[in-house]
Amino acid sequence: MSSYFTRKKVKTKGEQYTTRKPVSPVDLTLTEMFERFMDIKKTEGLAKRTIDDHYLHFTYFCEFIQRDLKNEEITVEVFRDYIAYMLEERDLSPVTVNIRIRPLKAFLRYSHKAGFLNSPIHEDIKILKTPEDTLESLTPAEIKLILGQIDDRYYAGFRDKCVIFTLLDTMVRISELLAIKRENVDLKQGTIKLEAHETKTKRARTVPISSKTVNLLREYISETEGYNNELLFLSFNGDELAANTVRRALMTYARSAGISKRVSPHTWRHTGALLYILNGGDPFSLQKILGHADMSMVRKYIQMTNQDIKSQHNYFSPLKAVFK
Repeated sequence: MSSYFTRKKVKTKGEQYTTRKPVSPVDLTLTEMFERFMDIKKTEGLAKRTIDDHYLHFTYFCEFIQRDLKNEEITVEVFRDYIAYMLEERDLSPVTVNIRIRPLKAFLRYSHKAGFLNSPIHEDIKILKTPEDTLESLTPAEIKLILGQIDDRYYAGFRDKCVIFTLLDTMVRISELLAIKRENVDLKQGTIKLEAHETKTKRARTVPISSKTVNLLREYISETEGYNNELLFLSFNGDELAANTVRRALMTYARSAGISKRVSPHTWRHTGALLYILNGGDPFSLQKILGHADMSMVRKYIQMTNQDIKSQHNYFSPLKAVFK
């Protein structure tokens, strides 16, 4: 496929989900541990619904990690990332997150007690105590720093740059971004159509894109035409791009830029919403772009700092209408 590109294709660190590897004496994978755990639970006389719930919540977690983990890859960071993913990218309530975490804690507790895990990971996974969303937004300066870490001479870097511009400009969810089809990108009109079955609300919507994003996507679409894949954003092999690939790439760029904030795909959605309002956008059009059914969810995204409020007040103060 290399003949289709002017940029070199190099697999970056973000192309694979990796974790720190502590030494473990037991050679069991996560799935093998879970199977042994469930063998025990089935002998405890639990209701079928409880047994089914254990399988269901383990399945949710497996859908997040997208592969079986080796013993040494099972760390508390993986589960913390899962919690952040549920809160930030799936917009799940803390109550729902706790429901999904408790069975996993029980599983990890059993695995440690049985000697499958050296560390008591379950002790470091905390049940959520507050419903408040504490996700920090990025400042324009931080955004420029992150973009400055990307080497867009290579395919993966140029694709990631296009991903960031699209995430920030459209404020779409990561699942919506990765489901965008080439045919649904209208460069002339400057819009992207999100199909109903690919959105969280199961409602189709059209999101606008600015001229900067249009120009980047025009070049990207031209360069990836030879892949013959209906999806817009692809791996360097021309396959469907994994959400974890995007997450790890974003975190890598942020760390290289010296930014300590958590920088996930949802961070860009959150940042885009706040900057949209600070730049003079109205909350009603923002609601439509975000795809929320009511304003209560929109308010979660518009968490201004005291400096933001001060700047807005200086610009929109009622006194300006009196003393023009």
